[in-house]
Amino acid sequence: MTTDHKVAVYGAYGHTGRFVVAELRDRGFLPVLSGRDAGKLQALAASCPGAGARPAPVGDPASLDRALAGAAAVINCAGPFAATAAPLIEAALRAGVPYVDVAGEIEASADTFAGFSDRARAAGAVVVPAMAFYGGLGDLLITAAMGDWTAADEAEIAYALSSWHPTAGTRASSEVTRRRRNGRGRVRYSNGQLEYRQDAAPALQWSFPEPVGLRAVIGEFTTADVVTVSSHLSVPEVRTHMTVEAAREVLAPDTPAPAAADEQGRSAQTFLVDAVVRRGGTERRAVARGRDIYAVTAPLAVEAVHRILTGRTRTVGVVSAGAVFDAPGFLRALSAHISFELVR
Repeated sequence: MTTDHKVAVYGAYGHTGRFVVAELRDRGFLPVLSGRDAGKLQALAASCPGAGARPAPVGDPASLDRALAGAAAVINCAGPFAATAAPLIEAALRAGVPYVDVAGEIEASADTFAGFSDRARAAGAVVVPAMAFYGGLGDLLITAAMGDWTAADEAEIAYALSSWHPTAGTRASSEVTRRRRNGRGRVRYSNGQLEYRQDAAPALQWSFPEPVGLRAVIGEFTTADVVTVSSHLSVPEVRTHMTVEAAREVLAPDTPAPAAADEQGRSAQTFLVDAVVRRGGTERRAVARGRDIYAVTAPLAVEAVHRILTGRTRTVGVVSAGAVFDAPGFLRALSAHISFELVR
């Protein structure tokens, strides 16, 4: 891949967007910087030689078209995705380029599948929502764990985060989601569908691989993985769980934003993701370990774009990571960022 391949990054100046821009440059792409705030774009462009700034409000289709002009693909890093995903997908379809986003919003990702699947398939376009730590990584792990299974009874993804300091974007997206649910309660995926419940999430114990071990988790701490996994795998029960301490931090109003702890700007946060599928009395597992859930989203999204542009995809339309890519191969390609193992 050469610098002739431009990739538009919408929300380039955000916390995750900056990691994506850096990853694109490291991989030999030329980022095209876009977003809603012209001043922030100009400031970022000053530190990125050759990367111009293209401001584009999401409500201005002509500006979005200019932002994507000449780009080979677009990565949407700007939440809340309930507001940005649909306009950017429309622009990508007009431009005839693939679209990838890093949405963690459950309903926004479900809306993308519901609203654009037919059009994207008819156009031969590739639209990949939730190509991030939540949504993309879990789906890849569950798909890899499934192996030759075509169906399973249940899938569970348990997250052990050493800490969770939310970005401003995470807080904004969470507030939009809260308002959108309008008192309907928490969401989970059960009996083959999303459902809303008013009861408290269950308190569970999860035996993570070492060195984490047995930990208390908030059961059904639902993430975008329930949308991505269920979009292509025959699994009627998909549940995601979160270590209690990390859940408390991200929900607390006074938890600070992530702080850089190395020269790459990554925080000191570490993670272990334990993905399990069960069928009958048989269990299969895939495990991933790494550092900084926001930073690791960048190689996930950029690897997705690289594979799309080099023709290493399995289908078209609105597709999850596990459906469109070779899951084990994709995860192994990220060995510089994520350690991955299958347990059969």
